[in-house]
Amino acid sequence: MNTKKNSGFTLIELMIVVAIIAIIASIAIPKLLSARISANENAAIATLRSIASAQAQLQASSAIDTDADGGGEYGYFGELAGTDAIRVWTSGGPAVGAAANLLRPAILPTAFGNIAASQVERAGYLFQIFLPDALTGVNVPGLAEAAAGGAGGTLPNSDNCEVLWCCYAWPSTKDTTGNRAFFINQEGDLLQTLNPETATNTYDGASAAPAFGAAYSTADTNATGMMARLGITAQGETPTDLQIWTVVGN
Repeated sequence: MNTKKNSGFTLIELMIVVAIIAIIASIAIPKLLSARISANENAAIATLRSIASAQAQLQASSAIDTDADGGGEYGYFGELAGTDAIRVWTSGGPAVGAAANLLRPAILPTAFGNIAASQVERAGYLFQIFLPDALTGVNVPGLAEAAAGGAGGTLPNSDNCEVLWCCYAWPSTKDTTGNRAFFINQEGDLLQTLNPETATNTYDGASAAPAFGAAYSTADTNATGMMARLGITAQGETPTDLQIWTVVGN
């Protein structure tokens, strides 16, 4: 007698398949997430180095010279990307140029001109440039880019912009797009912090961004703000944000 065999899965077989898939997913997904975070962090480091190169090129070109002394100045993302007017010299002092005063050719890709809340997002990381304000005593505050890009209502100081700038990078969604936060300045000094949730300041998304002085030392008695020494913990410095900042290796 012929017996007709059911070609479908039994309930038990289906449950076994689902269990196997769940086990595989529990192993693979964390590894994929870890790989993604690592890739994003490496991309953030490479982007910061590209920004440093772009700033050096801008300063050397003297395309921005708001005191007409022949000394080139550093710029914001909107200026570097050619999407916002550069700062110019006028008889009344430094000013934001007219609509025609765009950097041509641009030094950074146009995508860096997509600025929201003074920040640029690239590959799971947020980036923000600070330029120096005027010296007050021994303090040089940092000025953020205008919310939509370029220089804002308070222009950075012409002389200080010839020698100072910094940029931070931090995850747009911590534990998902990245973990570490990074810093770079005009000297090409590249720092990192593990950015733990237990820190006094944890950098996570647009609303939890580093302040301009986060990676600078509070132990420098000769200068504060952007003129201060870097807050490299291993060198005995105390960073403003109280995190542990270390040098990124080559």
